Amino acid sequence: MYRCFDLLLSTLGLLTILPALLMIYCLGFFDTGSPLFVQERVGLKKKKFNLIKFRTMLKETEMISSHLVSPSSITAFGLFLRRTKLDELPQLWNVLIGDMSLVGPRPNLLNQVELIKERDELDIYCVRPGITGLAQINKIDMSKPKLLANKDREMIDTLSISNYFKYIILTVLGKGRGDQVKKT
Repeated sequence: MYRCFDLLLSTLGLLTILPALLMIYCLGFFDTGSPLFVQERVGLKKKKFNLIKFRTMLKETEMISSHLVSPSSITAFGLFLRRTKLDELPQLWNVLIGDMSLVGPRPNLLNQVELIKERDELDIYCVRPGITGLAQINKIDMSKPKLLANKDREMIDTLSISNYFKYIILTVLGKGRGDQVKKT
Protein backbone atom coordinates (compact mmCIF):
# COMPACT_ATOMS: atom_id res chain seq x y z
CA MET A 1 0.00 0.00 0.00
CA TYR A 2 2.78 2.48 0.92
CA ARG A 3 4.56 1.59 -2.32
CA CYS A 4 1.61 3.08 -4.27
CA PHE A 5 1.97 6.34 -2.32
CA ASP A 6 5.74 6.23 -2.87
CA LEU A 7 5.31 5.83 -6.63
CA LEU A 8 2.68 8.54 -6.93
CA LEU A 9 4.41 11.09 -4.69
CA SER A 10 7.93 10.51 -6.04
CA THR A 11 6.70 10.80 -9.65
CA LEU A 12 4.72 13.97 -8.91
CA GLY A 13 7.62 15.34 -6.89
CA LEU A 14 10.21 14.72 -9.58
CA LEU A 15 8.02 16.22 -12.30
CA THR A 16 7.09 19.24 -10.20
CA ILE A 17 10.58 20.10 -9.03
CA LEU A 18 12.49 19.22 -12.19
CA PRO A 19 13.42 22.87 -12.90
CA ALA A 20 14.72 23.26 -9.31
CA LEU A 21 16.68 20.00 -9.61
CA LEU A 22 18.31 21.22 -12.81
CA MET A 23 19.17 24.58 -11.24
CA ILE A 24 20.69 22.94 -8.13
CA TYR A 25 22.60 20.55 -10.39
CA CYS A 26 24.10 23.45 -12.37
CA LEU A 27 24.98 25.43 -9.23
CA GLY A 28 26.47 22.28 -7.73
CA PHE A 29 28.62 21.83 -10.80
CA PHE A 30 30.15 25.26 -10.21
CA ASP A 31 30.46 24.54 -6.47
CA THR A 32 32.29 21.20 -6.53
CA GLY A 33 32.56 20.17 -10.18
CA SER A 34 30.54 17.07 -9.32
CA PRO A 35 26.98 17.96 -8.21
CA LEU A 36 25.73 14.46 -7.47
CA PHE A 37 26.90 12.27 -4.62
CA VAL A 38 26.36 8.53 -4.97
CA GLN A 39 27.07 6.25 -2.04
CA GLU A 40 26.49 2.54 -1.48
CA ARG A 41 23.99 1.93 1.34
CA VAL A 42 22.19 -1.00 2.95
CA GLY A 43 18.60 -1.46 1.83
CA LEU A 44 15.68 -3.87 2.04
CA LYS A 45 16.79 -7.34 3.17
CA LYS A 46 20.33 -5.92 3.47
CA LYS A 47 20.63 -5.59 -0.31
CA LYS A 48 23.13 -2.92 -1.36
CA PHE A 49 21.95 0.03 -3.44
CA ASN A 50 23.31 3.39 -4.59
CA LEU A 51 21.81 6.33 -2.74
CA ILE A 52 21.78 9.59 -4.72
CA LYS A 53 22.02 13.06 -3.18
CA PHE A 54 23.28 16.46 -4.16
CA ARG A 55 26.90 16.83 -3.11
CA THR A 56 27.36 19.08 -0.08
CA MET A 57 30.99 18.32 0.71
CA LEU A 58 34.27 18.58 -1.11
CA LYS A 59 34.85 15.68 -3.51
CA GLU A 60 37.87 14.41 -1.59
CA THR A 61 35.92 14.06 1.68
CA GLU A 62 36.25 10.59 3.19
CA MET A 63 33.20 8.31 2.77
CA ILE A 64 32.15 8.08 6.42
CA SER A 65 29.00 8.80 8.37
CA SER A 66 28.02 12.48 8.41
CA HIS A 67 28.38 12.87 12.15
CA LEU A 68 32.08 11.92 11.84
CA VAL A 69 32.92 14.38 9.04
CA SER A 70 34.78 17.63 9.69
CA PRO A 71 32.54 20.70 9.25
CA SER A 72 35.29 22.23 7.08
CA SER A 73 34.46 19.64 4.41
CA ILE A 74 31.07 21.24 3.74
CA THR A 75 30.94 23.89 1.03
CA ALA A 76 28.95 27.12 1.49
CA PHE A 77 26.42 25.96 -1.11
CA GLY A 78 26.40 22.53 0.55
CA LEU A 79 25.54 24.11 3.89
CA PHE A 80 22.56 25.82 2.26
CA LEU A 81 21.46 22.53 0.68
CA ARG A 82 21.71 20.71 4.01
CA ARG A 83 19.86 23.37 5.99
CA THR A 84 17.00 23.38 3.48
CA LYS A 85 17.17 19.59 2.95
CA LEU A 86 17.40 20.20 -0.79
CA ASP A 87 20.37 17.80 -0.89
CA GLU A 88 17.89 14.98 -0.26
CA LEU A 89 15.71 15.63 -3.35
CA PRO A 90 17.54 13.25 -5.74
CA GLN A 91 16.51 10.42 -3.42
CA LEU A 92 13.06 10.71 -4.97
CA TRP A 93 14.66 8.75 -7.83
CA ASN A 94 15.68 6.04 -5.32
CA VAL A 95 12.04 5.96 -4.17
CA LEU A 96 10.69 5.80 -7.73
CA ILE A 97 12.89 2.83 -8.70
CA GLY A 98 12.09 0.95 -5.47
CA ASP A 99 15.36 1.17 -3.55
CA MET A 100 13.76 3.37 -0.92
CA SER A 101 10.45 4.56 0.46
CA LEU A 102 9.55 8.11 1.40
CA VAL A 103 9.13 6.87 4.98
CA GLY A 104 11.39 4.28 6.58
CA PRO A 105 14.62 3.84 8.51
CA ARG A 106 17.44 5.95 7.06
CA PRO A 107 19.75 3.67 5.03
CA ASN A 108 23.07 3.13 6.71
CA LEU A 109 26.55 2.71 5.28
CA LEU A 110 27.96 -0.79 4.86
CA ASN A 111 30.72 -0.06 7.39
CA GLN A 112 28.39 0.91 10.25
CA VAL A 113 28.82 -2.47 11.92
CA GLU A 114 27.33 -1.57 15.30
CA LEU A 115 24.20 -0.09 13.72
CA ILE A 116 23.81 -3.10 11.41
CA LYS A 117 24.03 -5.41 14.43
CA GLU A 118 21.40 -3.42 16.37
CA ARG A 119 19.10 -3.27 13.34
CA ASP A 120 19.55 -6.99 12.64
CA GLU A 121 18.46 -7.83 16.18
CA LEU A 122 15.23 -5.86 15.65
CA ASP A 123 14.62 -6.99 12.03
CA ILE A 124 14.76 -3.44 10.67
CA TYR A 125 15.88 -4.58 7.22
CA CYS A 126 12.44 -6.12 6.62
CA VAL A 127 11.29 -2.76 5.18
CA ARG A 128 12.63 -0.37 2.57
CA PRO A 129 14.81 2.39 3.97
CA GLY A 130 13.33 5.85 3.77
CA ILE A 131 14.11 9.49 3.23
CA THR A 132 12.45 10.34 6.53
CA GLY A 133 10.94 8.64 9.52
CA LEU A 134 10.28 8.74 13.24
CA ALA A 135 13.98 8.90 14.17
CA GLN A 136 14.62 11.84 11.83
CA ILE A 137 11.77 13.96 13.14
CA ASN A 138 13.01 13.22 16.67
CA LYS A 139 16.59 14.24 15.75
CA ILE A 140 18.05 10.80 16.43
CA ASP A 141 21.03 10.16 14.19
CA MET A 142 23.32 7.24 13.40
CA SER A 143 25.74 8.19 16.17
CA LYS A 144 23.36 6.44 18.60
CA PRO A 145 22.92 2.97 17.02
CA LYS A 146 20.85 1.30 19.75
CA LEU A 147 18.50 4.27 20.21
CA LEU A 148 18.15 4.62 16.45
CA ALA A 149 17.36 0.94 15.92
CA ASN A 150 14.75 1.03 18.71
CA LYS A 151 13.11 4.14 17.20
CA ASP A 152 13.16 2.48 13.76
CA ARG A 153 11.40 -0.58 15.22
CA GLU A 154 8.83 1.66 16.91
CA MET A 155 8.15 3.37 13.58
CA ILE A 156 7.78 0.06 11.73
CA ASP A 157 5.39 -1.28 14.40
CA THR A 158 3.22 1.85 14.44
CA LEU A 159 3.31 2.90 10.79
CA SER A 160 -0.12 3.84 9.48
CA ILE A 161 -1.29 5.96 6.56
CA SER A 162 -1.70 8.94 8.89
CA ASN A 163 1.80 8.46 10.35
CA TYR A 164 3.25 8.05 6.86
CA PHE A 165 1.90 11.45 5.82
CA LYS A 166 2.63 13.00 9.22
CA TYR A 167 6.35 12.12 8.97
CA ILE A 168 6.53 13.54 5.43
CA ILE A 169 4.73 16.77 6.39
CA LEU A 170 6.82 17.27 9.54
CA THR A 171 10.00 16.76 7.51
CA VAL A 172 8.91 19.24 4.82
CA LEU A 173 8.09 21.75 7.57
CA GLY A 174 11.64 21.39 8.95
CA LYS A 175 11.13 19.12 11.97
CA GLY A 176 14.23 17.08 12.76
CA ARG A 177 17.61 16.98 11.12
CA GLY A 178 18.69 13.35 11.07
CA ASP A 179 22.43 12.85 10.60
CA GLN A 180 24.24 16.15 10.85
CA VAL A 181 27.88 17.05 10.76
CA LYS A 182 28.82 17.79 14.35
CA LYS A 183 30.33 21.18 15.11
CA THR A 184 33.90 20.95 16.35
